[in-house]
Amino acid sequence: MTERREITLDLAGHEFTFNLTPQDVTKYFNAVTQNNKVAPSNNLLTTTVQQDQLATLRPLLANPMLTMKVAGALLEEYAPDVEVTVKKPSPAQKD
Repeated sequence: MTERREITLDLAGHEFTFNLTPQDVTKYFNAVTQNNKVAPSNNLLTTTVQQDQLATLRPLLANPMLTMKVAGALLEEYAPDVEVTVKKPSPAQKD
């Protein structure tokens, strides 16, 4: 996986380009708690969007549901496309 990834999202007729690194995503996940989800999402979006687009993005983030939806879409796109399979343990062999 590359160190930095550029992701463009179309939101309310505007294109926003975000530059994500593993450190950005780690900081986001470490900040999310049961009682604190919107602020980390807002911080992720406002710190990774191209700075010339920040003024256009900020008013859209006034709605916490939109903030969560955009952050979720961004993280989903950032995630690598890897299939994970959990193998079940085989029953213990009895001698």
